[in-house]
Amino acid sequence: MLPLNELLLFSGAALLMVLTPGPNMIYLISRSICQGKRSGVLSLFGVIAGFLVHMLAAAIGLTALFMAVPLAYEVLKWAGAAYLLYLAWQAVKPGARSPFEARALPVDSLRKLFLMGFVTNLLNPKIAVFYLAIFPQFVSPERGSVFSQSIQLGFTQILVSFAVNLCIVLSAARLAAWFARSPRWLATQRYIMGSVLAGLAVRLATEQRRAG
Repeated sequence: MLPLNELLLFSGAALLMVLTPGPNMIYLISRSICQGKRSGVLSLFGVIAGFLVHMLAAAIGLTALFMAVPLAYEVLKWAGAAYLLYLAWQAVKPGARSPFEARALPVDSLRKLFLMGFVTNLLNPKIAVFYLAIFPQFVSPERGSVFSQSIQLGFTQILVSFAVNLCIVLSAARLAAWFARSPRWLATQRYIMGSVLAGLAVRLATEQRRAG
């Protein structure tokens, strides 16, 4: 069982990542605006199914990796920090777009909505890097089963992501309309997110490995 302070810190990291613009957020917002809340929610269930695949792959892979290569902690830590800096740049670079600028999508069947949500998340590089680089920093072999810790963290991340994305799906149309009337806030949102990501990258790079 992970300590409460570790779970809270991990939940904060998961919250920052789900609030960071990426393929999942862009797809869910655009789908909700184009085809309605019901379609957005169904797409979200597909995204959650993709999270389950990432979680199980991380739990099985980390168990084997940490037993064989203790140095993997450091390698993954620096890879994660580098990717967070990349995301920060993507948020603030000239010409960057906010996810609240809706993209036009065709109307699709319910089955396809679920499948597209699943595939979008399964192939989402942001989520893959989160599970490969940031996720391991909260797992410590000294605390017992790496697999059990990974499952606990994975379900925590999924719960945080589901709650936030559900709020986004249900309010996507209103948020998009508000941002359309407030273009300055679109730019402000991007710069705030870029700053937060850069700060998280520095914290990750300078943080020491946690002991049990």
